[in-house]
Amino acid sequence: MASVAFLGLGVMGYPMAGHLKNKGGHDVTVYNRTSAKAEQWVAQHGGNFAPTPAQAAEGKDFVFSCVGNDDDLRSVTTGPDGAFKSMKKGSVFIDNTTASAEVARELAQAAQSGGFSFLDAPVSGGQAGAENGVLTVMVGGDEAAFDRARPVIDAYARMVGLMGSAGAGQLTKMINQICIAGLVQGLSEGIHFGKKAGLDIEKVIEVISKGAAGSWQMENRHKTMNAGKYDFGFAVDWMRKDLGICLAEADRNGARLPVTALVDQFYKDVQAMGGKRWDTSSLLARLEK
Repeated sequence: MASVAFLGLGVMGYPMAGHLKNKGGHDVTVYNRTSAKAEQWVAQHGGNFAPTPAQAAEGKDFVFSCVGNDDDLRSVTTGPDGAFKSMKKGSVFIDNTTASAEVARELAQAAQSGGFSFLDAPVSGGQAGAENGVLTVMVGGDEAAFDRARPVIDAYARMVGLMGSAGAGQLTKMINQICIAGLVQGLSEGIHFGKKAGLDIEKVIEVISKGAAGSWQMENRHKTMNAGKYDFGFAVDWMRKDLGICLAEADRNGARLPVTALVDQFYKDVQAMGGKRWDTSSLLARLEK
């Protein structure tokens, strides 16, 4: 059993912290910007909550975070009441936020100066993956710190991989989102085309999903897309945040992402249709408007 803190109890962090407590059997202290959510978590799972990230992290072996963006991450780490103020020597900070590689490298350097380790460890699998404890975790950082943290991370993960040095986890997550964006647009266009052609979409998918066109998105989203229901996963607002990170990194490293840039604008159209909280498969709704 390890002494653990978890900072950020949103739709992902809340169940992830629960798995650390119940499946992992760790001693968990939580922090959330809205304290009522932290109190709710403790009432449901036990453990403790703290009023600041620094107090939550004090004396802990491992500190996890899952917050909104780079600024939120800086706030809970190097901010006035941030966890980095109280991290003990030799401990490990594991960040599950989808953020920039730049902030990951910045915080890894700050952690090293403080005598502890930082791992950027964004996740894939959405809310359902978090609730079921089967997330994919892409990690950047020191191998020794990764080896120490992995048995703890396993409490909420199905796959955990060390991708390279600091920032490599975030870069891998960017690739994940780039690939998803193109897949969902292609699936949307295929379903839209099939409907216009008068085909039975269920029959079409039954056949083509067993061939080269098959994908997780096709298997898990085609029924709800065909029914015009978009409340089954990762929100459009979140995807646009992630694609913005991808496009900004591409500007820095010289990568060309024409499809990603185009799909990002399609998601902007979905937002304008009122679909900010629809799931990412709602690209089909844009074609059918």
